[in-house]
Amino acid sequence: MKLKSIKLTFVILLFIIPVLSRSQSVEVIDSLNISIDNKNNNTSKNNKNKISYTEIDYFSMPSEEIIDLLEKQPSFSIYKNNYFITGIPTNKRISKSTADVKFQLSIKQRLVNIKLPFNSFLYLTYTQKSFWDIYKLSSPFADNNYNPGLLWVTPLVFDNFKGMAALSVEHESNGEGGDDSRGWNFVSLSCSYFVTNCISAQLRLWYGWGLNRDNPDLYEYKGYGLAALNYVTPKERFWCSFIINPCKGFRAFNTQLEVNFRISTKLNQYFFIQWYNGYAENLLEYKNYYSMIRAGICLKPQFRNIY
Repeated sequence: MKLKSIKLTFVILLFIIPVLSRSQSVEVIDSLNISIDNKNNNTSKNNKNKISYTEIDYFSMPSEEIIDLLEKQPSFSIYKNNYFITGIPTNKRISKSTADVKFQLSIKQRLVNIKLPFNSFLYLTYTQKSFWDIYKLSSPFADNNYNPGLLWVTPLVFDNFKGMAALSVEHESNGEGGDDSRGWNFVSLSCSYFVTNCISAQLRLWYGWGLNRDNPDLYEYKGYGLAALNYVTPKERFWCSFIINPCKGFRAFNTQLEVNFRISTKLNQYFFIQWYNGYAENLLEYKNYYSMIRAGICLKPQFRNIY
């Protein structure tokens, strides 16, 4: 077990995630249509500015408002889902060796404070996914996957908002040496489309290079892309997502189902259930088949999930 890595991970979890939770809660509020009620000039000072929050309707917003909304987002914010979950296997005997903890930290930092051509934005991203055998003796970390990247994003606006397109260059590895070393570099093109205010779909394709000598067949298990479908209730109280990732030349599919329930409408915190079924959940054991169901807490990015 690498004590330095574990200590660093907990410093990140203890200090950055609470900041993100608060930041994203404010971000969600700031993204709503806020109306100020000043009709009664004789009211007391405490009642003078009465704020009411209503659900944002992306489809009714003109392109200028969407661009302005994106431009006013915090420079430092959540990128993908941030979660801390624990669970058990569904395809093998439950024990201290098969139950685990999985958590993901994902953040992005806008590199330029101005709009780029095509009303686009440039971000530095970092995602870390860790698998922790917390129930084993000494609670070792099974694998840590580190994923920095450079992300270019532009909104898809045709009279009104339709979705987002993104191009990224990324590296992913587990930071190990020798026979346990796993890693690759890849370029990714993705498109998210809002079918309705409640339903969105995403298609993501990637092509990699620089495969480690210890994982030359990574594509067989990780595939070349994924498709995702999200459903969210009008008040964003309930979320459901389904992700499918073809692999082994479309002879097999990695699938992931996520169900979220928002704990409070004032906070960006969700009770989170995730079921993963397939290969390549982590890099170290990418050839192994897993079927794991886990539950815990999740913090979400704006504009639907990103995978």
